[in-house]
Amino acid sequence: MTTKVMAFGEALIDFLSNGATQSGELESFTKYPGGAPANVAVAVARLGGNSHFAGQVGDDAFGHFLKDSLDSYGVNTSSMLMTKEAKTALAFVSLDQSGERSFEFYRHPSADILFREDNFDAAWFAGKGVFHTCSNTLTEDAITQATLAGVRMAREANWIVSIDVNLRINLWQDHKVNTQRVIDWMQSGDVVKASLEELAVLASDPLALIDESLTAGVSLFVLTDGGNPIRYFTKAYGQGEIITPKVDVKDTTAAGDAFVGGLLYQLSQQCADRSSLTGLSQEALLDIIRFAAACGADSVTKLGAYPSLPSFEEAQARLAMFS
Repeated sequence: MTTKVMAFGEALIDFLSNGATQSGELESFTKYPGGAPANVAVAVARLGGNSHFAGQVGDDAFGHFLKDSLDSYGVNTSSMLMTKEAKTALAFVSLDQSGERSFEFYRHPSADILFREDNFDAAWFAGKGVFHTCSNTLTEDAITQATLAGVRMAREANWIVSIDVNLRINLWQDHKVNTQRVIDWMQSGDVVKASLEELAVLASDPLALIDESLTAGVSLFVLTDGGNPIRYFTKAYGQGEIITPKVDVKDTTAAGDAFVGGLLYQLSQQCADRSSLTGLSQEALLDIIRFAAACGADSVTKLGAYPSLPSFEEAQARLAMFS
């Protein structure tokens, strides 16, 4: 049985701006399926992995659109729940001239944050797997407890736990991040991906926080910083960096999720459980991160979230351009 990658959290609708902000032209928005964990699930599926999405959407037109979209990309949605208690979350995404995003979320409450600890099914964690979460399921107490329960169940099943900090400050009440909550969750992972900007919100010394996380049990910490080199930090091999390719940026919406998807796809192919993660050679680790970087680089050359995520062949072609 191939190793599962289960992404847990929000699936939502990204309304992507047409970028019209001048000359009196009205700004319009196009509907795309999105949500960071859902994007990661699609990224893994596009690469050929055994991809699953766990979470909850509204039993509404948007929720059914998201489920159908995930199904169409080959994601297993048997652990995707629907509820009539709340609507599917929406996000309006505006882009500046460099393709960078700003967000306006409609999520108070939405179906994804009504997922509860007892919604998890132990059968979901059968076999070998990777369990992936991001911080958007930490913004309220109840969904935080559900997220941590999923992490515990994954650990009990000897699954690799993946963390993408993916901090969206405007999702937090009064834009005040519970930094200790995020740090504690982050340090429960085996593999962590964060941006330098995100870590600066969590701690005055981001590099010290990385060292603390490795001491706490994180095996691999990957740090991104826009177009600057990707830095990685490990217990076994110390630290290093990988140069990212220069590409024609059209939309960064799914860049981080494409990177994480590439990372988790490769880990699912090469690591059966947490112990095999720590046994990776340094050369294998570098190849995994380079592949993830190629996935991220390829995604920004296209518009949207799911449509921009590369196939294995596209990722390999992009990798060949800068390796």
